[in-house]
Amino acid sequence: MKEYILFKDALKGLWKENPVFRQLLGMCPTLAVTNAAVYGLSMGLATAFVLLCSSIIISTFRRVFPHEVRIASFVVIIATFVTIVDLFLKGNFPAISKALGPYIPLIVVNCLILGRQEMFASKNPVHRSVADALGMGVGFTLALIALASIRELLGSGSIFGIQILALVGKGGGFRPWIIMLLPAGAFLTLGTMIGISNFFTGKMANRSACH
Repeated sequence: MKEYILFKDALKGLWKENPVFRQLLGMCPTLAVTNAAVYGLSMGLATAFVLLCSSIIISTFRRVFPHEVRIASFVVIIATFVTIVDLFLKGNFPAISKALGPYIPLIVVNCLILGRQEMFASKNPVHRSVADALGMGVGFTLALIALASIRELLGSGSIFGIQILALVGKGGGFRPWIIMLLPAGAFLTLGTMIGISNFFTGKMANRSACH
């Protein structure tokens, strides 16, 4: 039974309660940094790291935080791990750090992270909080990678910098959709993906109801 609960906690973030497609959380980085798959992966991993580490700390000491200042305490803990991520990227991956710009520090106010601390980590034991953070973190990362890969493919013909579609003038006939690399492309792609997600979710719900 314990293993089933942990599995359920982790699995919900991948689809049923996916932060991007189902809960619409973290929209700022989702729309801003997904013009290339490597940026989507980097932002997803950074967010997942902060979510996991802060969940462990907050769940461990959940009975210590005074109720009146719990949100402020959560923010300080989250900001500590965001600072670690920010310094790590600047020291080891300066190009990615520069490309992501202010969106790494803005992880501090990401609704996904603070929301999971308030709703789950502060009310559940560590093992369940870890499962929840892993599920939500992986779900968020996969959503960003999927969104960024589609935008990069249609915007430049590549995924993770690897040329997939041969461009016009370079032995191929693909003309990049420049709009996909702009903010409008992010809105269009995300809206389409959410629509597809809702369609399949509705189909599965109807199928379950029939049985």
